[in-house]
Amino acid sequence: MQIFRGKLLNNTSLRLFNQVARGRLYSTKNVRDIGQPTAATHPHLLKEGEITPGITSEEYVSRRKKLLELLPEKSLAIVAAAQVNMMNEVVPYNFRQDADYLYITGCQQPGGIAVLGHDFGLCMFMPEASPQDVTWQGEVAGVDAALDIFKAEQSYPMSKLNEILKNMIENSSTLFHNKYTAKPTYTSLQAFQKLASRGKVMDLSMYTHEARWVKSPAELKLMRDSASIGCQALLQTIIYSKAFPYENMLSAKVEYECRTRGAERMAFNPVVGGGPNGSVIHYSRNDQKVKDGDLVLMDIGCERHGYVSDLTRSWPPCGSFSPMHADLYDLILETNKECIKLCRPGASLREIHNISVEKLRKGFKERGILKNDRSYHQLNPTSIGHYLGMDVHDCSAITYDRTLKPGVVVTIEPGVYIPTNYNGPERYGGIGIRIEDEVLITESGHEVLTGSLPKEINHLESLLNDYGSGRMSETSNMMQAASSL
Repeated sequence: MQIFRGKLLNNTSLRLFNQVARGRLYSTKNVRDIGQPTAATHPHLLKEGEITPGITSEEYVSRRKKLLELLPEKSLAIVAAAQVNMMNEVVPYNFRQDADYLYITGCQQPGGIAVLGHDFGLCMFMPEASPQDVTWQGEVAGVDAALDIFKAEQSYPMSKLNEILKNMIENSSTLFHNKYTAKPTYTSLQAFQKLASRGKVMDLSMYTHEARWVKSPAELKLMRDSASIGCQALLQTIIYSKAFPYENMLSAKVEYECRTRGAERMAFNPVVGGGPNGSVIHYSRNDQKVKDGDLVLMDIGCERHGYVSDLTRSWPPCGSFSPMHADLYDLILETNKECIKLCRPGASLREIHNISVEKLRKGFKERGILKNDRSYHQLNPTSIGHYLGMDVHDCSAITYDRTLKPGVVVTIEPGVYIPTNYNGPERYGGIGIRIEDEVLITESGHEVLTGSLPKEINHLESLLNDYGSGRMSETSNMMQAASSL
């Protein structure tokens, strides 16, 4: 028993008191809304000490220190938040934060500008919401949130930017900024223009991508979660395709399965290419029925707390690969497996890509699909893979010639995309096959983050015929019951 303000507290009361003191229990009237989840407002998403789910304030501070170590002396880095894009005059597209701004600040909202400098650390210029803005859009993070939640060393309202940022730039010899989110708010400043005219303004991505390339244990936990959600969602969609072989329904199904498992959004519009549509690499219409006997290629990815997944499978919704499809699929599968084995520290995506080209080129020639080497890129114009992280094609400033390190995540995605009008054996026209996995480079080799999703022909056929047929019977019974009403 303990005494608080002259009153004796029993164990139950003491436990409740301690929880309130630590912010675990609260009244929504007393908890400050800063426009994004916090441990106080969303304890089911964030733990104490986290700025975004799974990433602590200490990790955000260490990211900024790492970036400052990369930046030259007397240089300044400016990163603006992503802007809100509009569908029409009044309807915005769903907002997604710029990866560099999120990586540095943890702020998931538009309107801010972050500045990193050796003399002062992180300074955040924050938007000032009017009462009308709050009425229509809700609360937003301001100066107090920048200091208290995002742990900035300095913060000012956006109205002070011209005065304060001007002085910061004038005291710097070199300026780096995120050119993709650059805003006239700061690029129009005379001090900025002066440095730019002297060739002293450069793209910051050479440093931010370097910092983001190797993932921390906390980041890898989120990437494993994202990959797991994508695998489970696509598995359910494969089963569902036996009863509902329609591109639009498969797209809707996979998004439903991702979001109900905790994904905030899809990483990109799902590619659901049935038959010849599978030979269009970034096909997005998703409006056709998959014909009986055709394959469907599904390339999907979801986002979990700022980290994305990216995986692809190809299969026949009817439940059986034709001999021709199976033969070509086996070539892609063998290439997928061989390239995954090559993923290890010291290798590079370029080396792995070149080996994949040799294997696929040989296989295409043996099947009579490829007549000469010059035509190879008509069948597969893509790289064997790319880096993965906060963006789908992550850290694009890092070349594919860089040797891989533990903590780097890549995709391995061999494929073949034969146009219907391709000058080759007619039976192969209009076939698209891709098998894509996510691979984490480890100290001892690699870990396949999407290894739980079937890709062997016999496993896919069993999945469709053992489980998909049950779905068809269930659907048929439901339709009969509905028609009798």
